[in-house]
Amino acid sequence: MGGARDFSDQIALIAEMSLGFASSEDITETLGMGLTRIAEYMDAEAASLFLQNAEGDLVCRACCGPVEITGLSIPAGVGIVGRTVETGTASMVRDVLADPDFDHAVDEQTGFTTRSILCAPMQVKDTCLGAIELINKRTGDGLFDAADRSSLEVLASSAALAILNSQLSEELIKQERVRRELEMAAEIQRNMLPKAQSDDYPIHGVNVPVFSVSGDFYDIMEISDGRIWFSIGDVSGKGMNAALMMVKTLSLFRCLGKTIHDPGRLMAAINSELCETVSHGMFVTMVAGLLDPKSGEISMANAGHEPPLLLKSDGQTFEEFAAPMPPLGIIDDLGDGGAFPEDHFDLDGGALYIFTDGLTEASVPGGGMLGGQGVRTLIRGHRNLTGSARMNSIIETVRDMGGPQKDDLTVLVVADCSPWCHVGQGGDDSRLLLSLNVPAQSDQLKPIRVAVTRETRGCGCAELWVQDLVLAIDEACQNIIRHAYKGQPEGTIELELWHHGDRIEVHLIDRADRIDPSLIKPRDLSDVRPGGLGTHFINEVMDEVVYDVPADGVGNLLRMTKRIE
Repeated sequence: MGGARDFSDQIALIAEMSLGFASSEDITETLGMGLTRIAEYMDAEAASLFLQNAEGDLVCRACCGPVEITGLSIPAGVGIVGRTVETGTASMVRDVLADPDFDHAVDEQTGFTTRSILCAPMQVKDTCLGAIELINKRTGDGLFDAADRSSLEVLASSAALAILNSQLSEELIKQERVRRELEMAAEIQRNMLPKAQSDDYPIHGVNVPVFSVSGDFYDIMEISDGRIWFSIGDVSGKGMNAALMMVKTLSLFRCLGKTIHDPGRLMAAINSELCETVSHGMFVTMVAGLLDPKSGEISMANAGHEPPLLLKSDGQTFEEFAAPMPPLGIIDDLGDGGAFPEDHFDLDGGALYIFTDGLTEASVPGGGMLGGQGVRTLIRGHRNLTGSARMNSIIETVRDMGGPQKDDLTVLVVADCSPWCHVGQGGDDSRLLLSLNVPAQSDQLKPIRVAVTRETRGCGCAELWVQDLVLAIDEACQNIIRHAYKGQPEGTIELELWHHGDRIEVHLIDRADRIDPSLIKPRDLSDVRPGGLGTHFINEVMDEVVYDVPADGVGNLLRMTKRIE
């Protein structure tokens, strides 16, 4: 056939191979069938297909003809096949005895006689998968010619493309399988977490995974005597392994917690189980505790976790409970007499906050992390909210900081039932929408703007009305920064947003020196100097502006009221 070979036959063969690879469930079988068709088309006595492995060696994956060499491995750059792959150009050897790269060993071992070789690289652009080698042409003078070389180059490239597409399809299938498995794992995890509780329930939690599955967990479980188990944990690592470890630890907590009613003994039992089965250096930091909702008393054990924080009833003071023990799953028999150490305390009108390092390591504007002090400020700013509102507001505030979430984020709050919070004070038609505490710095005011916008929209306020309120609050905060704190960055601004029937009331509290309200007057509009019109704008937008003293007598309180339109 040679140069007279019908081009349409070549196209048909290429299409046949592409379809074969696309529909193949056995790539090895398809390689053999494709190679046989190429050999028949090229009138070759024998053919072999070599693919590079991970080490760069060339391994025969398919062959046809009188000699079986499937599995034969050739080091990179060795022989005619190695030369072809290394140079990326076809090799046509019309007299193998004259080619220094020809290896006589195969002929000597098999008794086969190689006279001529045509070898073409299987490559697509800069990617070379291997090569197809044809031996001894059956027709004509028994030697391959330039037309044969051109035909094999096209066929080899087409085969390479078909193999790449097949590998891509296989990879996509694998990715889709992994995606579905991750979705299933995420669904299992979500179903294992506690259901949302009513606001009058003393314990609430939230889990926000950074990926589809989480290594964090929390749990809430009542026992027969009326006490309530709570736990929070963080598994080392990410992805599926961490998710499986999370499920195992949570399952152990639920199972063992039904019969073991002491946090220290429960943690020791979970640690023992994990030490027997955990591998790959994984471990779990965990806090487990029991709350008596009638008395507010808590017993709690901590294994290598972030220190829980007890915000006292004054809304300002914290007590920290550091971890006396290492994480679970590292060292067995750590407990003193078969139990981990416990902390015993009374909530006494306060609230216990337990969280994973996804909170302390949350990104803040300008770079850096929220850190321990930032977490305390965040907690104080939301102390007057209840139940799920407190959880959601904390998470939204962290998200509004603008940085990417780097780790799973889980927060658990255990509150005293009796003196819970101040939401609703002032009458049945009054409720606290928002409580925030932010640094007195201009670049730290975004959380206030975002949160006020969200809460007032939720009350059904018109968009222009909302924008005016947000601008007025922003101007008031800027005045506090410039005039009360005189630009010093150490101060804070406390904001409370109240909904009283037909009006919204804003409280802005600073802890700067007391100011004289009589000195705060809007500048005349005829004065065209830049700046200084913020007070005038606030008075125009708000229905009532009152300067007062905070309840504790420290600093200044700005109370602004705006009727809902």
